Amino acid sequence: MFKERSFKKISSWLVAIFMMLNIFMPMNTSAANNKEDSSVKTINIVTLNDYHGIVKESGKDVGISKFIESVNEFKKENPNTIVLGAGDLFQGTALSNLNYGAPINEMVKELGVIASAVGNHEFDWGVNSIAKWAEEGGYEWLASNIYDKKTGEPVSWAKPYKVVEVDGVKIGLIGLATPETAYKTKPSNIEGIEFRDPIKSAKEWTEKLKSGDIEEGKVDIVIALTHLGSIQDKNTKEITGEAAELAKANLGINAIISGHTHMTVAGEVNKTPIVQAYKNGRAFGNLQIKYNLDDKKVSIKPEVIDLASQVKELKESEEGKKIVEKYEKASASKLNEVVGHTKKDLTHERFEGPSLLGEWVCEVMAKTTKSQIAITNGGGLRRPIDKGDITVGILYELMPFDNTLVTMEVKGSDLKKLIENGIGNDKIGWVAISGLKVKYDLKQPFGDRIYDIKLSDGKKIDMNKYYTLVTNDFMAEGGDNFDFTNAKNKIDTNLPIRDALIKELKEVKTISVDRKNYLESGIKPQAKPQPKPQPKPEIKPSPKKVIYTVKSGDTLYRIGKKYKIDYKTIAKDNGIKNPNLIFIGQKVIINLN
Repeated sequence: MFKERSFKKISSWLVAIFMMLNIFMPMNTSAANNKEDSSVKTINIVTLNDYHGIVKESGKDVGISKFIESVNEFKKENPNTIVLGAGDLFQGTALSNLNYGAPINEMVKELGVIASAVGNHEFDWGVNSIAKWAEEGGYEWLASNIYDKKTGEPVSWAKPYKVVEVDGVKIGLIGLATPETAYKTKPSNIEGIEFRDPIKSAKEWTEKLKSGDIEEGKVDIVIALTHLGSIQDKNTKEITGEAAELAKANLGINAIISGHTHMTVAGEVNKTPIVQAYKNGRAFGNLQIKYNLDDKKVSIKPEVIDLASQVKELKESEEGKKIVEKYEKASASKLNEVVGHTKKDLTHERFEGPSLLGEWVCEVMAKTTKSQIAITNGGGLRRPIDKGDITVGILYELMPFDNTLVTMEVKGSDLKKLIENGIGNDKIGWVAISGLKVKYDLKQPFGDRIYDIKLSDGKKIDMNKYYTLVTNDFMAEGGDNFDFTNAKNKIDTNLPIRDALIKELKEVKTISVDRKNYLESGIKPQAKPQPKPQPKPEIKPSPKKVIYTVKSGDTLYRIGKKYKIDYKTIAKDNGIKNPNLIFIGQKVIINLN
């Protein structure tokens, strides 16, 4: 009985102890985990690039209200989130352009963007607009490689860097613009501005941020906030471009935010994460940062959150809807005006080749100015035109840059060089022309691809003759590296090309254009090899002979020495068997050759 009671008592105690352990051990483990988790901070950096003024939802473009809601939902789910811009946010659609980027700036403010890189299209309305956007939107422009030529200092309207602290982690942001801005922007809009080497500028400011040689002290993480381009191969996932070159420079940058090339990029170069979120708000990028406060280790995962594929399911922001309605109402009467009709799709994709749309635009340019030849850059045409009604709004989206018609006279040799710059140029896309018939061979080196160039009537271009030409003011000033410096009688008409197109459409009402193939691909004829000259048979001169009469005291040796011929040769030529035996009066033939 005692044993049974004792056993039960011991068992009860064991059960109690076991239960106590089960209660307390998880609590201790949880506390340890909490301690560990509290030292690892998770921070998200949301990025948007090349938004290009998209206000309304259209096709794959989600529009302001859905973009705002998507980003703000992400921020709610991820408390330690900051939002950054990577340039080219404002320019691109009629609603944005007619209101000088105001609707996009309201979106940027609603998103809580704290800083942005400067894109090449930020300069389209001049520096004053850039400064105004930042002031009204409550954010800062970052640009460590944009300098004032007069002062030699960074421009006053942007800062080289910004330090932001999130949950105890100090993040240094370095702004970088693409040097391509120098020739991809209207020169008068960047007068007095210098775009320096982004790698050298990044090196300077990375060292300062990491060493603490700044007012805010040493930072934990350095992020390059850029408008540098990047391209990622869909199969190999290899990343190339300006942003990749920055990563390869080994500057100690922890991650790079890219833009400019309108690509989806999420990967690493040289163990440096790079992210770019496509274009037009069809996606947003994110850098998910894990930072350990104890051992200072950092890991960053780049990702692109696609919105275009789920555009119909996305929710709308009420504030975003108000922004859209506000600017639609202000611009409706102008944008919805139908000015003409097209019976077929006017296709255009500047990197794929010559386009029907490009030909039509150039024809209108030439007709308006009565020029023989028209030339415009493919990058200045921002969308195709679908079959059907053409509205003012569509034309604003086609030509958002307010470029004007510029006439001039160009020498034939310079004309060829101009067109060469726009044939298969993977940096700027294809040039569009009218008034010429140009044959080119893409297998030839860039800059030497044209093998035949004539006027549309078939007359061959005289390289020394001048021809009347019209282009846009962007190109006339050297944009996209088109060189018009040798042109004569250059006149800016101050007539926007868009207005010329509207006038043409109102006059003809309906257009039905066919491809003229002003630019035509072909194979450069190979020069026929010149026949090799046949070797002429060697004509040996007839031997010169001297008949020598042997005199007293002569020997063959003395005779040979006189004529500089070996005596044995004389003996052989004359059949003398004994060279030591000759006779006075004997005739000896001396061959002088």
